[in-house]
Amino acid sequence: MHNPTTTPLTGAAPPPLPAPTGAETPDDRAALQDGLRRTAVALLDAEIPFALVGGYAAWARGAPEPSHDADFAVAEDDVDAARAALAAAGLDVQQPAENWLFKAYHHGQLVDVIFRMVGEPVTREQLARADQLEVLAVRMPVLPATDIISAKMRVLGEHYCDFTWLLPMARALREQIDWDRVREEIDGQPYARAFMFLADELGLTGHPGERLAAAPGRSDPGTEE
Repeated sequence: MHNPTTTPLTGAAPPPLPAPTGAETPDDRAALQDGLRRTAVALLDAEIPFALVGGYAAWARGAPEPSHDADFAVAEDDVDAARAALAAAGLDVQQPAENWLFKAYHHGQLVDVIFRMVGEPVTREQLARADQLEVLAVRMPVLPATDIISAKMRVLGEHYCDFTWLLPMARALREQIDWDRVREEIDGQPYARAFMFLADELGLTGHPGERLAAAPGRSDPGTEE
């Protein structure tokens, strides 16, 4: 007969942290934003170089707000110190099977701390390109728009090719992006080039000359025929 007191199975998702004393359990959005702030403050206090990346970095620059998680980047050499800093700040730090990030949970909401981006180690030189911006009342380094979009485009592939978030992000940040640099960085990557074609067609890149000429049976861009 099964004994209910036996050790529980390992590998299950960690339970959310308890609510702070005297406070209601925060909703998901508030918990995610609070996790973002706590992560940034912990890394700042520990003097660990980092940058806000991903969807919330784009949001800080004018793109729509994400709802899934918050992403930070640190150099590989600082991973252990970053884990310790977040654990000391009260986040539930977990190491997944992936070897390019670790995860921290705050009231069940996820913060990803990335130390490899698009297969390459994060360097302090990359982090030094970040701009100091105020995000949710905390001043922190935020990755430039060009780096954000380039990374998002270079992870497109057979198993993930969703433009749903990328298109409004590119539309919102288009004037902050060095599209020539992005075009060089995605050279030879067909899924990223497909998105670049779409961005050219929609006039987001400022390169109308890059648009493909209409082929037989295909109307010119902007026509209704």
